[in-house]
Amino acid sequence: MFKWRSSQNHDTENDSVLRDAKVKELKVALGPLSQRDARFCTEGCLKRYLDARSWNVDKAKKMLEETLKWRATYKPEEIRWNEVAHEGETGKISRANFRDREGRTVLIMRPGKQNTTSPEGNIRHLVYMLENAILNLPEGQEQMCWLIDYTGFSMSTNVSVRTARDIINILQNHYPERLGVAFLYNPPRIFQAFWKVVKYFLDPKTFQKVKFVYPKNKESVELMTIYFDVENLPKEFGGNATLEYDHEDFSRMMTEDDAKSSKIWGFDDKLRHPANGHIINGHSKAEVAPEPLQVCN
Repeated sequence: MFKWRSSQNHDTENDSVLRDAKVKELKVALGPLSQRDARFCTEGCLKRYLDARSWNVDKAKKMLEETLKWRATYKPEEIRWNEVAHEGETGKISRANFRDREGRTVLIMRPGKQNTTSPEGNIRHLVYMLENAILNLPEGQEQMCWLIDYTGFSMSTNVSVRTARDIINILQNHYPERLGVAFLYNPPRIFQAFWKVVKYFLDPKTFQKVKFVYPKNKESVELMTIYFDVENLPKEFGGNATLEYDHEDFSRMMTEDDAKSSKIWGFDDKLRHPANGHIINGHSKAEVAPEPLQVCN
């Protein structure tokens, strides 16, 4: 028995050494990066992309390079709450004030509170909330958790299949291994037809992270207690806490987080382009071209 444990520990150590070597290999393969790309490509980031591509360095490199191109164009770290606040007025996506038992940030989604019809607006709002969830992850934690409440859901409030596909593509291609688990709480029967189509866009690994939870099902209830403290969990998800979304309070929290994000990414919001909706003290400011970024190894 002791020999088996020793062997198991040795295998684990070997796996760790091999993975560390893969991370170093990927870092070298990427070559020199701009300051912002280097800030994004942390060790945890490299591990996530390697994990998403079964630790194949070439495939992980290709995937990561595609993400860097996407981020250079979409600029998700520069989206600010005042740009997407109208999408969040009903609280259709919010960050919970509690974490799961693994310390992961929790995003609460309520598709029944859909309030707009703009596909791009919905996607941009979700991307902002993903970036905010990542901003609030504790050190050493790379994943988040989703709680999806289907109260009030109808096909008229649901996003289109095309928008759902676009969202899934962004999540799987540019936020790999960020989702730890997603709980679909008490989805109605009419959701099943939508799910039958959407699930085929999910890769097998992501599919395994989606859990259907029904309050009258004993196993479902036990599953929620495994992941959450019921005293923190809102009643809408079978817990004892009260969930009330206050848009003004949430907006203040997001604005404070925007300031933290600006500091982390190394840019001043005051210099951002007014065409993106950024007004300083009632007056627009022209964008100031940044100095060329230094290349770092």
